[in-house]
Amino acid sequence: MASIFTKIINGEIPSYKIAEDDNFYAFLDINPVVKGHALVIPKKEIDYIFDLDNELLAGLNIFSKNIAKAIEKSVDCKRIATAVVGLEVPHAHLHLIPINKMSEFSFVNPKLKFTHEEFSNLLVKIKQNLS
Repeated sequence: MASIFTKIINGEIPSYKIAEDDNFYAFLDINPVVKGHALVIPKKEIDYIFDLDNELLAGLNIFSKNIAKAIEKSVDCKRIATAVVGLEVPHAHLHLIPINKMSEFSFVNPKLKFTHEEFSNLLVKIKQNLS
């Protein structure tokens, strides 16, 4: 059975897509820990990030760098933190989390709620900052 991320890639589940190419897909997390929290995933469904072959793992990081730089220009933050947890969805993924202090980099913090309009406005801003 396809993971929820594969269903997002295939357009079966809507997402706030930031960017995609032949191998990767980036989108806003709909249950963010901070404004601008995004996920970057390989299109190839592999459960554990360290099971990705070296080329795909390197590509994931390179693709993520451009997304992170765009988020950094779009929200108030000192930097973009990254996290790989991988227990909640059996599909490798990288969290990009804008932070100003370490306490913002926590998955135990309450998840934020944004309206469709707020997500859409943020998405436009991030896309405008993609290089």
